[in-house]
Order: sequence, then structure tokens, then C-alpha cells
Amino acid sequence: MNKSNDPTNSKSTGEIDPNLYQGVRNTLIKARSKAYSAVNSAMIEAYWDIGQQIDEAVGQRAEYGKGMLKSLAEQLTTEFGKGFNESSLRRMRQFFKMFPNRATLWHELSWSHYRLLMKLKDKSRREFYGRECAESAWSVRQLERQINSFFYERLLATQKSGIASVKNEIQSTEPKSSPDYVLKDPYILEFLDLKENRDYHESDLEQALIGKLQDFLLELGKGFSFVARQKRITIEGDHYYVDLVFYNYILKCFVVIDLKAGKLTYQDVGQIDFYVRYFEDKVKLPEDNPTIGIVLCTDKNDTMAKYSVLSDNENLFASKYMLYLPTEEELTHELKREREIIERKKELDEGADR
Repeated sequence: MNKSNDPTNSKSTGEIDPNLYQGVRNTLIKARSKAYSAVNSAMIEAYWDIGQQIDEAVGQRAEYGKGMLKSLAEQLTTEFGKGFNESSLRRMRQFFKMFPNRATLWHELSWSHYRLLMKLKDKSRREFYGRECAESAWSVRQLERQINSFFYERLLATQKSGIASVKNEIQSTEPKSSPDYVLKDPYILEFLDLKENRDYHESDLEQALIGKLQDFLLELGKGFSFVARQKRITIEGDHYYVDLVFYNYILKCFVVIDLKAGKLTYQDVGQIDFYVRYFEDKVKLPEDNPTIGIVLCTDKNDTMAKYSVLSDNENLFASKYMLYLPTEEELTHELKREREIIERKKELDEGADR
């Protein structure tokens, strides 16, 4: 008998029957898809119900509505946590008003999809994009691109012969979202009161370096107190993640750090500046000193550390802050050392698996 065709041969070699693996894999993929669909559908239904109840309670009483929403938000947040502040409750009411027929909701769409659709004031455009999004399984990013590229208007102006090319252009730019990724959507996590998995935000190398850098800064002392890792910032439904956040109780300021495993770019500088400005506006207290932002890049021989301080007082930065922040040389040495250790360990692990 030909051993390669013997279905029992895999048992003696320890190899997995490809058909068995594919069957199990397909079962898990289907289960994940069903789980996401069920959770997402329940969340959309719940938000619509909440919006309806709020709208019926408020009616035309604007002043009453303000006080009622504030109290409701406080009580819901106390019991259920994030996701139920005043602006979220207003958005749920808006959701009900813009999509008053519950039976016509697209349960394939996530709450992030609906948030985008609610920005469209014209009902025809809103319904067109919702229907196309559901039928084509667009991700939130794909939907946003289609809206921003005036997809609806271009279709109206296109001859029938050219409609297919306009419809298909977005599909080549980004694959569909898989259930295992979409299940990590922060709205899903908040709705289920699950802890967020922070491991998927960055590459394995960056995650390992972030962990080492966190330990390194805490070991340095000099007033560092750990605040958060992969700190999520949400602006108009878009989510950003700050690699590390510390508070320095000597300097009385926040220190936000962004780590990049590539060259330093203008976008990186702009991103850290955005993080710093956000902390200045939303997080720091009036008595705190200006927030410090540091962006680190690891792939150049001269590892770069750039500091951004929102202060016109350069002497404060030079004479005071640098006394307590790690120097560029210290950061360079630590990142190089840890990267070499991580990559060496990875090589050894790969060699052992061969």
C-alpha cells in the first residue's frame, strides 16, 4: 500500500490529517462568525430600544431632556461602565429617529457603521450607503472611503455600462473584516463588559519592546509612576492607542511614549503631537505641568528619541525636565539591547522548531 495515501499513516508520524484540520478550522470560523453576528445584532437592537425609550420619555421637553439624560447616564455608567455617557445616549436617540422602522435595520452592520451613516443628513444617501454596505460587507473604513469619494453621486452620474467598475473599486483596496478581528471592536467589548485584548494593536516585536521599556523606565526611578499601556483614545468614533503613559510626580506631568519599529516619519511626529495635545485638553489637571511626548524608533543605528513639550519655556525643558527623563543615550542603549535579546530568542525558538 502507498503510505502517502494511507489515512492511518498520520497517526504513526504524529501528523494531522489535512481533512480533519480543515474541517475543525471551518467549524471554528463559522462559530466565530455566528458569535459576532449574534452579539452585534443584540447590541444594535438594544441601542435602538434605548433610543426609542429616551425619545418617548423626552418628547418635546428639551430642558427636561438635558437633566434626565445626565442622571440616566450617571446611573448607567455606575452599573454598566463605559459606553453610556450623555453623548452616547443622545446618539442612541438619534439612531432611533433616523432609523425609526426597526424591521428595516441592517443587522450585518456594526454600531461603528451606523455612527457613520448617522452623519449623513440626506435620507436617500443614508439608506443607499446602508444597503450597499450590508450587501457588499464593507468594513467601517471601506464605508467611510465610499462616502468621502462621493460613491453615491458618482453612481447617479454613471452610465449603466460603468456602474460595475465604480462598485468594485473599493473591494481591491481592503479585504473584508474577519469575525475574529471585528469581535475586538471596542464597542463590542464595552457592550459585553469584556476586558480589551491589547496584544493585537502592534507587532510582536513592538509589544515585547514596550513591555521591556515599561520595566526600564520604572527601574530608572526618577519619579515615574505607571499609568497605562496601549491607552485607548476615542475621537469621533475613531480609536487610537498610546503605547505607554506615565505620570512623573516630581515633574508633575504626564509622559506619553509611542514606539515605532520603523523610521521616524512626519506622521509619527504628528501622531505624538496629537497625543500630547489630547492629554493637555482632556486628561491633565490645571495644576499639572505640560505633557511630554516621546516617539522612539528602533530600526536605525542612531535610535531616535524626540521630545515634544507644549511650553514656550525652553529653559524648563532643558534644565528641569532633562534631569528626570532618561537621556537619549540611555533609551538608545536599552532599545538596542532588548531588541537584540528578543530577536536572538526568536531565532533560537525557530531553530528548535525545525
